[in-house]
Amino acid sequence: MTSMPSSQPAVRVSGPAARATPPPRRLRASDADRAAAVARLQEAVARGLLTLDEGDERMAAAFAARYVDELAPLWADLPAPAPPAPPVLGWRRIGESVVDQLRHELQTTANSGPRSRRFAVSAAVVLFFVAMVLMTVGAVLHGLADPGHFQGPMFQHPH
Repeated sequence: MTSMPSSQPAVRVSGPAARATPPPRRLRASDADRAAAVARLQEAVARGLLTLDEGDERMAAAFAARYVDELAPLWADLPAPAPPAPPVLGWRRIGESVVDQLRHELQTTANSGPRSRRFAVSAAVVLFFVAMVLMTVGAVLHGLADPGHFQGPMFQHPH
């Protein structure tokens, strides 16, 4: 394939305009850049996108790279990396968060002193929950002591 010569003469820029735009500088690759490239290549090997030999060759090239622009061609033919899985909190982590929040609230309430509004509100909430627990325990114990107390078809035992 041959290209046809242009009918327009080549324009050469000289003087201050030529010195205004310096040639682009190549950026040196850091250890972190090389490590990130190797991690991406290791993931590609783990996903079966590269054979072990291909991965070894590309990782060696990544470790030998001096400039950042030498790293991108190593994974240019690979699909984008898989997105990370969302973190799973689980019940244990939620429980730890609740305990941490309660500990912080208790510490803040204790530091505010017994005459503060925060202390009074916290004491009222604690007393309310203690009363609710005691009433629930009392109702359950009362129901266990007198099983005939509950009426209705839901509470009837088949004979």
